[in-house]
Amino acid sequence: MPHDSNRFFVLTGGPGSGKTTLIESLAADGFATSVEAGRGIIRDQMAISGTALPWHDRALFAELMLSWAIRSHAIAATTSGPVFFDRGVPDVIGYLRLVSLPVPAHVEKAAEEFRYNRKVFILPHWPEIFTQDSERKQDEDEARRTYASMAETYAACGYDLVEVPKTSVAERLAFLLDTATTT
Repeated sequence: MPHDSNRFFVLTGGPGSGKTTLIESLAADGFATSVEAGRGIIRDQMAISGTALPWHDRALFAELMLSWAIRSHAIAATTSGPVFFDRGVPDVIGYLRLVSLPVPAHVEKAAEEFRYNRKVFILPHWPEIFTQDSERKQDEDEARRTYASMAETYAACGYDLVEVPKTSVAERLAFLLDTATTT
């Protein structure tokens, strides 16, 4: 694992658990962040009438997520200081397992090569803030199963999961920063 990856922090979990809100708050506070691959790909594919959508071609969607995550990792390597990722390479494995697709060897290899800080922040399903929209079509059952898949996947990839408490954005942000600085 390159030493630089120790400053890369992943936020993962199910959809609608507050990851993007925290990433946006971190960015507003001046921290380097990444954009979540899934939503970005869905927006792009919908704009061009593409087929790499989770409700159309899940395998192609996963390949684009992998490419996006690797690119985000490479961009982060050109910055200094901590970087907070809205999902990481192992999320692709978790997604493939969630939708009962095989995990190709190159995806496993990517998870081995593109590493993050050992502490991975996982956000539990939070029914009170969960919403669906044109990009997030998953229901609450799938959100819960996604959380479980990400927890299992990151643990299997050798990461230590740190559950983010269900509190205000400011309190969650303070928790993230305090935990990240005690690595």
